[in-house]
Amino acid sequence: MEIILIQDVNKLGQKDDFVNVKAGYGRNFLIPRGYAIAATPSAKKMHTENMRQRAHKEEKIKIAAQEMAGKLAGVKIVVGAKTSSSGKIFGSVNTIQIAESLKEKGFDIDRKNITLPEDQIKEIGNYKAVIKLHRDVKVEIEFEIQAE
Repeated sequence: MEIILIQDVNKLGQKDDFVNVKAGYGRNFLIPRGYAIAATPSAKKMHTENMRQRAHKEEKIKIAAQEMAGKLAGVKIVVGAKTSSSGKIFGSVNTIQIAESLKEKGFDIDRKNITLPEDQIKEIGNYKAVIKLHRDVKVEIEFEIQAE
């Protein structure tokens, strides 16, 4: 039985894949639970049309993300933190503070899309963060930690 997956199924395939499975598995498990639909000729036609439209929309989103990446490329932000006399930060700097600093500069970026260096930021200095604007578009920004 050929099916079209509606969502990712572990060890079977990704969303929008055409997959051949045993009839009982498809009829009794995947289709009733909403993981897949039967790949009838009309469903295949609708799927190809949906994929074409989605690709067009996805291209527009990707272009917008690339434009935003161009604007963010030269931005350097400053984050204030309470520090000791030796330059150690009380606590650590996190993505929320980076997102707030970017918002002050006019960039509305979700904190979940910001990745900081692997080790905790516990000292004053210059660091780099990676911002994921799109699945294929990432930009690296520099930020400086200063004592308040």
